[in-house]
Amino acid sequence: MKKGIALKAFIYLLCVSFLVMMNGFPRTVAEAKEKSIPIGEMVSKGEVRFEARQNVWKGVESSHFPIFQGTKIKTEKGIAFITLSNNSQIEVSPHSLFSIDQNDQFVLSQGSIEFRIPSTSEINFKVGNLFILKSRTLQATKDPSAAHPSDEETIGSISIHANGSVTVKSIKGKLTIMNQDRVVLAALSSNDLVTIPSTTVGGKPPVMVAQVGETVTAAGAGTIFGMSTTTALVVLAGAAALAGVVYAAAEATKTEEEAPVCP
Repeated sequence: MKKGIALKAFIYLLCVSFLVMMNGFPRTVAEAKEKSIPIGEMVSKGEVRFEARQNVWKGVESSHFPIFQGTKIKTEKGIAFITLSNNSQIEVSPHSLFSIDQNDQFVLSQGSIEFRIPSTSEINFKVGNLFILKSRTLQATKDPSAAHPSDEETIGSISIHANGSVTVKSIKGKLTIMNQDRVVLAALSSNDLVTIPSTTVGGKPPVMVAQVGETVTAAGAGTIFGMSTTTALVVLAGAAALAGVVYAAAEATKTEEEAPVCP
């Protein structure tokens, strides 16, 4: 009888461990589905490559190339024209390196781009520690869907120079430039430009002493069912240890029951 109770306890512990691991599974599936849907399309000309896997680059063969979240693309001796799902348009110059990560953020690591953002769309650009986004004018109105007259399309360009400095130009509309601490460094109106020195663009980020909560890893790397590898291993190790204790107790009870009793 005691052996049956021990077996039930062992099965219960395995079920609990499995449920804990499966807790993050729906979120992992949802993230995988999002990354499998193109967020835009690229038309290129000349030598343009994309990163098929880490440090493995392949040429873009078709003229119409789907853009997926997180894919790195570099224009060597070619140019690229990108149309995103929100109708924003970006023209990438030769010898540029870029990617588009979460929340429609265009990350420019090298080269220069020109962009056109519709009044109804949102996209921000990241260059080093800089964030470039279009400014919006707020106005009280009874109709939340009504756009402010000044909310027009935004046209501009971003260039990374050889010395690491960055020039941002607003051809039409207003742009705001912030650092990694969300401090506004510059506000540009139409036909304005500013050059940010390399010390500000590539400054070292603050050292993280401690972090409370989950740490998001890139592209789900180092995770098992939505948990970090370390957490998953701890759960499994704990379940195995408890199962071992229950099994040992059951065997000890069995030995006591089977031992002969002297008269």
